[in-house]
Amino acid sequence: MATTALTGFSMMSLLSLGYLTWDTMSPNQVENEPDQIFGDRSSTPQPPHIIFIMTDDQGFNDIGYHSSDIRTPALDKLAADGVKLENYYIQPICTPSRSQLITGRYQIHTGLQHSIIRPRQPNCLPFDQVTLPQRLQELGYSTHMVGKWHLGFYKKECLPTRRGFDTYFGSLTGSVNYYTYDSCDGPGLCGFDLHEGEAVAWGQRGKYSTHLYTQRVRKILATHDPQSQPLFIFLSFQAVHTPLQSPREYIYPYRGLENVARRKYAAMVSAVDEAVRNITYALRKYGYYQNSVIIFSTDNGGQPLSGGSNWPLRGRKGTYWEGGVRGLGFVHSPLLRRKRRVSKALVHITDWYPTLVGLAGGNESLTEGVDGYNVWEAISEGKESPRLEILHNIDPLYNHARSGSLQKGYGIWNTAVQASIRAGDWKLLTGDPGYGDWTPPQILPGFPNGWWNLERHTQPRKSVWLFNISGDPYERFDLSEQRPDVVKELLARLVYYNRTAVPVRYPSEDPRADPVLNGGAWVPWVGDEEEDSWDSVYQKKNKDWKKKLKQSKSRSFFRRLNTRIMSNRI
Repeated sequence: MATTALTGFSMMSLLSLGYLTWDTMSPNQVENEPDQIFGDRSSTPQPPHIIFIMTDDQGFNDIGYHSSDIRTPALDKLAADGVKLENYYIQPICTPSRSQLITGRYQIHTGLQHSIIRPRQPNCLPFDQVTLPQRLQELGYSTHMVGKWHLGFYKKECLPTRRGFDTYFGSLTGSVNYYTYDSCDGPGLCGFDLHEGEAVAWGQRGKYSTHLYTQRVRKILATHDPQSQPLFIFLSFQAVHTPLQSPREYIYPYRGLENVARRKYAAMVSAVDEAVRNITYALRKYGYYQNSVIIFSTDNGGQPLSGGSNWPLRGRKGTYWEGGVRGLGFVHSPLLRRKRRVSKALVHITDWYPTLVGLAGGNESLTEGVDGYNVWEAISEGKESPRLEILHNIDPLYNHARSGSLQKGYGIWNTAVQASIRAGDWKLLTGDPGYGDWTPPQILPGFPNGWWNLERHTQPRKSVWLFNISGDPYERFDLSEQRPDVVKELLARLVYYNRTAVPVRYPSEDPRADPVLNGGAWVPWVGDEEEDSWDSVYQKKNKDWKKKLKQSKSRSFFRRLNTRIMSNRI
């Protein structure tokens, strides 16, 4: 289906084509509320309402349809009636995932390829990037964000309300108390972090954030006219990030779990599940549902030390193993052409930008230069994904692997540098990809005392790994020595991408950001008139490497790679 196809059909045409189905509507809705469901039948249907729900640190095994110990009936039903994305990738930590969603660009193209944006860093989403909500505003959408921002706030120009959202309600930093909204960036460096627009929302203290954010979304839905203007809501839950806090009633059903951290964590997931159920109910109640697209996504892998689980995937949050970058995701919508299925199409978080702009009626000129692809046809109709590779990241600042070298990278790439790329079935990692063990479900009594002694670190003398992810999704069989041909091809792709990288933006912390100096809250502390002075520490790679390579266009490259190299699957 073309990206703009929805805007050219009547609602009855959509029914006949299968984008809407009568079985999703109750008889009362069809008989008594035709205008609410169909709108003005003489007019062209408006683009769909888009509700993007993101959870924080929810692991691959932390949802009912993957897990045996966490119950998420609402999420399970939405996923079962929609399209489960089982080949979906995000980033290993918070800021990068959010930046890629909002810009459609890889981290190497925004300068955010290292770590996260700290509360006291004068850093934020680059001002030269046109954001997803800005594009949707251009296409006539009313745009709203609720929840965790974590994309910088040192200047007012960095705030969500200046980057494309008509309204904002939530926290600007990476982690806050779920009740008090206190956020700390070290001993004695704490401040209040809950904001209404560009003002501090002091009066909301004491309300559990998952409930508070859900109430705000429902209020937006109740006060907006679904027939007058399409709506985009980005609900970025703080849950299930630490601290592990939940109302007691959600903990009781998990009283049988011996692991206290897992018990609290599961309770927080259940609170999110209830929140999504209530939001879905509101979409139906206020007349949005039949012309809506609901997207659910995690931002990175789970942290086993804090109750999360990525089992049976390898690794955890903060790593480039599958447990850090393979995400939970699904799409639920009456507009899906083929529902109730599992999609193995390769999808990356950058793909939401062009996909949603396309659904909103925008043409390809609005997404020129982004790294994402429009994957709506792959999701909705089951067609092949246009995406053939994913650059997970190149981080030149992360601790270099002692065992890595240019020599071990065949003179193509310095394998001491942390980097990872997926091409077709193959995944390559170089440098130090992070803690790489397989952590079973956490149900042992007394966990985590003594348990972590059973874990194994990655081999200290290695700096290159190669896996056939389609045949070995759990990354147990390293094929780097058996398939040096594939290694060389993917090292060459890293060099190709590295040529396009912009300098890393990771400035020193600014003492002026201390909440004590700003009324006790985390707020912008730099005037918009002050010039930015980024501390750029990015070093360009040896230019002699370029002479050793002959780069091809990516599409022809992958045709060759998939037919010539990937024929021998595990």
